[in-house]
Amino acid sequence: MRLLMVSNAEEVRCTLVKVMHDQGHRPPLLANTCREALHHLERPAEVNASIDVLLVDLDPLGDEGPETCRRLRESPRLKDVPLLAMSSLAATQAYELAQSASALDFVRKPIDVPELLGRLHSACEHKCQLDKCRADAGELERLNGELQRLCVIDDLTGIANRRFFNLVVTQEWARAVREVMPFSVIMIDIDFFKDYNDLYGHQQGDACLRKVAGALSAAVRRPGDYVIRYGGEEFLVVLPHTGIRGAQAVAELLRAGVEGLNIEHGRSSVHNRVTISLGVASTLPERSGSLNALIEGADQAIYEAKREGRNQVRAYSGSARYLHAPHSVPCPHRG
Repeated sequence: MRLLMVSNAEEVRCTLVKVMHDQGHRPPLLANTCREALHHLERPAEVNASIDVLLVDLDPLGDEGPETCRRLRESPRLKDVPLLAMSSLAATQAYELAQSASALDFVRKPIDVPELLGRLHSACEHKCQLDKCRADAGELERLNGELQRLCVIDDLTGIANRRFFNLVVTQEWARAVREVMPFSVIMIDIDFFKDYNDLYGHQQGDACLRKVAGALSAAVRRPGDYVIRYGGEEFLVVLPHTGIRGAQAVAELLRAGVEGLNIEHGRSSVHNRVTISLGVASTLPERSGSLNALIEGADQAIYEAKREGRNQVRAYSGSARYLHAPHSVPCPHRG
């Protein structure tokens, strides 16, 4: 047990020193004033030392007692340390004074040693309980943070899920509206994925989804861009601060990256390897616009890509129209 006592009464100080020595505890830190007490805590030998109980003799402080206690508790080192107020007043008055000083309890003077020890042990027990609660709260906060992280991560692929979209992407859209900055999305669908599952089984289908998600994530590396598993075999790429040309170039990189995985697909009528179709939509957000409308545009574009033969990128411009062939193209600036 380590105590810090603020008192200029020599008799009180000597009694406390003797009690701590007789009980086998470390010598208390003694201070005449609030300033001196805070100075003690700044000494190199005390910087990392724990203070278990703070005792403040209110008698010499008079009306300034509660304010002195408040200043002491403003110290980060003392804000959670139990405070015991010392006073020679009658019990009722001492109790009221202790309350005004936000003390946990009070010790009457002249000091009765058994009473003092009982108050000190109660205060230490209180601090132990607080420390335990704080540790439990910290662990709970960590677990909650981990749980929240898991709630926005797709279990199968390890990328963001629809909950992440609802929590984060909608905020990014609102920011783009405020800043009047371009905003693009890419809707992605694995070509003939049901046929892949039917031929190779669901385990292989899950492995395929993980590989595709990895390829998409590898191609989308700019901070603030997101790859989301939007549905079963659907993915959504969100590109804030990106115009149509940049989004098209990213989409082509994504298409080529998945084709480059060389995952065999024996029932695709497009390719003998797994491929994807992509729909791009871009806008300069306005307050009257909506993120859902932008995604619907990308959805229309992806249907056009499928209708035209799949394994290609299409962009939405009011009515989806073919913008470039399904080959690799240079990736221009994201504007």
